[in-house]
Amino acid sequence: MVSPRNIRLLLALLVITASIGIMAAIFLKSSHKAQTQPVARQLPKNIDVVMHDARFSEMRDGATVWELIAASAEYDKTGDKAYLTGVHMECVNSRAHGTIIVTSSKGEFSSKTRDVSLRGKVHVVTESGMLFDTESLDYLAAPAQFRSAERVDFYHDRLSLSASGMELNVHEERVRFIRAIDAVVEGAQPR
Repeated sequence: MVSPRNIRLLLALLVITASIGIMAAIFLKSSHKAQTQPVARQLPKNIDVVMHDARFSEMRDGATVWELIAASAEYDKTGDKAYLTGVHMECVNSRAHGTIIVTSSKGEFSSKTRDVSLRGKVHVVTESGMLFDTESLDYLAAPAQFRSAERVDFYHDRLSLSASGMELNVHEERVRFIRAIDAVVEGAQPR
């Protein structure tokens, strides 16, 4: 028969061995350096900074001329261009015509000229009710004008129009279509 004294000694030996094993495991785990995870997406060589929900605006004489919000903006190393995705631009017109809202899937902003190039599913809505759809539209800051050499589909009240090329003056909200114009004016609704 085993004596109680030997059982206590055996149990004490097991507890001490287990404690030493646990401390050794903790020491070995903590002494390993943490492994760094590789960066999943490297920036292109010409991109310095990527921002999400980026805001750009232009002010003249203390008033906001336009404000642009992009889902993301990538700045190149020269600092002149920002490449935008998910663009929403509002041109604030202080005159009677109101705000012009432009959306597009991509764009470029030049910090030197303050010009904006919009590409991909460009949609323009004016407060007076004009709608434009095109694939390419440029905002030129100096004359405060939108220009496109692409096909433009225009809708306003009863007028539907397609043209190649367009100029839209922001301040006067005056539109000039360049060439190959195809227009349809719907008849008045009977009363």
